[in-house]
Amino acid sequence: MDMNLSPAWVAFLEAHGHKAVRWSEVGPPEAPDHALINWARAHDHVVLTHDHDFGAILTQGGERKPSVITLRTRELLPEAVGERILEVLKTLESELRQGALVIIEPERVRLRPLSSKP
Repeated sequence: MDMNLSPAWVAFLEAHGHKAVRWSEVGPPEAPDHALINWARAHDHVVLTHDHDFGAILTQGGERKPSVITLRTRELLPEAVGERILEVLKTLESELRQGALVIIEPERVRLRPLSSKP
């Protein structure tokens, strides 16, 4: 998970059976977004973030992985949107495994499959 989200997400996701790691546990906090993307791709992780740059980086680069879930909500703590994240992880599991950009907004969830480079 990206540095812009609370460390509380790690405990929340792990309590619900998901492996979770915050970027600061595996890389320098000041590292560029590309470093986090490359690590997540190499370790087959999904990136959870509030930063809109990740989707742009992936779509511009034509990459299929890693999948990214972007929160576009005011409330960013697990107590507020944790159940929505769990629902997305469950209902879009196949898409996330294949490579997808998921945007969680207050009223909807948007899915954009990521295509491989031509």
